[in-house]
Amino acid sequence: MKPSLSLTIGGVTFKNPVTVASGTFGYAEEFAELIDLEALGGIVTKSITLKERQGHPPPRTCETPAGMLNAIGLANVGVERFIDEKLPFLRKLNTVRIVNVAGSTQAEYVEVCRLLEKAEGIDMLEINLSCPNVDAGGMELGTDPAVMIRVLTAVREVTSRPIIVKLSPNVTSIVTIARAAQEGGAAAVSLINTLVGMAIDTETWRPRLSNGTGGLSGPAIRPVAVAMVYKVARAIDLPVIGIGGISNWTDAVEFHLAGATAIQVGTANFIAPDTTMNIIAGLSRYLAAHKLTAITDIIGRVKVKL
Repeated sequence: MKPSLSLTIGGVTFKNPVTVASGTFGYAEEFAELIDLEALGGIVTKSITLKERQGHPPPRTCETPAGMLNAIGLANVGVERFIDEKLPFLRKLNTVRIVNVAGSTQAEYVEVCRLLEKAEGIDMLEINLSCPNVDAGGMELGTDPAVMIRVLTAVREVTSRPIIVKLSPNVTSIVTIARAAQEGGAAAVSLINTLVGMAIDTETWRPRLSNGTGGLSGPAIRPVAVAMVYKVARAIDLPVIGIGGISNWTDAVEFHLAGATAIQVGTANFIAPDTTMNIIAGLSRYLAAHKLTAITDIIGRVKVKL
């Protein structure tokens, strides 16, 4: 019998653990001709803010060894246009639909979630309290446990949907922040968002990004992400969604063994749009080869003692 890849997070059933990371997959329609969107376990949208945002001026991406830097600045169509123009396509898809929510203030997060609550076709919200590429909000609200609890408590009052909290690695203790997310009413946490990084052109002496610094993603950050998933999964009683440099099915297995219930594929979508499809197939083969019946058989099963 074929191994089961299905799992449940916050009362929502995923057909498999492979989802896509916010900001790397547009609003999903952009990838419709490249992969089978309904084969995905879930889709996470670009970050949605209250008003439309143009983001930072170019250049706002650059390659680095084993990764990339970005300072997009949460460019998006805003919540009202998202509901009117982007959500109708997502609504038709037979997969879990997760809207990533961002803002500059607690009030903005609350208002975006309140407006989304009226819309159909959304299964979960991912609250982005970890973006390093904006001047206000983002990490400012996600690095202080007390502030995080206050924001999540306010959001919980206006939405009935399960909340995933996206965590920043740019903190002293990600376990402390994860515990705050649990206390604030999160149904799950996702980690890690990008690490703050910088690249400088040695001929012009100028940063390669217009914003100066940006978020580092890709394979270079995977060991950091695996370690943080491992720590958080053992410290809280919530499902953990692993993110960070996942490029193939072996990377995904590594995250599952560390404690991730599901995973998000990000930067790899830019390099090989079919990465998610290959990971789903690879996970099935891996479980069958090890005579395992379900993906849940490997979650958190890393053997830490030699």
